[in-house]
Amino acid sequence: MIVGAPWRTSDVFFTFTMWAVMMVGMMSATAAPVLLLFAETQSRRAERAVPMLVLLFGLGYITLWLGFSVCAALAQWALHEGALLSQTLAASSPRLGGAILIAAGAYQLTPAKRECLSHCQSPLGFLMSHWREGAGGALQMGLRHGIFCLGCCWALMCVLFAVGVMNLAWVGALTVFILLEKTGRIGARVARVGGLVMIVSGVLFAAI
Repeated sequence: MIVGAPWRTSDVFFTFTMWAVMMVGMMSATAAPVLLLFAETQSRRAERAVPMLVLLFGLGYITLWLGFSVCAALAQWALHEGALLSQTLAASSPRLGGAILIAAGAYQLTPAKRECLSHCQSPLGFLMSHWREGAGGALQMGLRHGIFCLGCCWALMCVLFAVGVMNLAWVGALTVFILLEKTGRIGARVARVGGLVMIVSGVLFAAI
């Protein structure tokens, strides 16, 4: 995509596809514990359609991130049309990049973040609290877990607009950070410290 050139329909589609693949790749590792526990629970209940139920759970989960990918692609389109993205698909303005980092860091410190993170940190607790029977129940549980996961991580994904959407080093770093966030007792502390670092970095970035 050439900076300054208007997007075509194909550009929007391939941008959505890029985000969708990236989101599935980044979030698969964090979704694996609850999927494995769900599969194990269903097998212990002697359910014959375990693979189908797990697939429906995963489909519900992925649906939320596909929806986010649509929003991210449209946001990238808007930034492109406003000439606010560089050749590396990062915010071309230090103030915009700083604002994104500050907003993402501030969200890390909110009650909404803590609530969503607590559900993501405890796959067993989530299944016990939100269990539903049957195929429809599996899909509904996947959707609900996706809502909590999206509420936990959407702001971190937006950081890519500040550092470069296609910057694989940052994609890897954010994936590791998200995994650490969802690791037991240290997760909440990691989230808070990360939020403070993002706020400070945003302020410094905007001051350049």
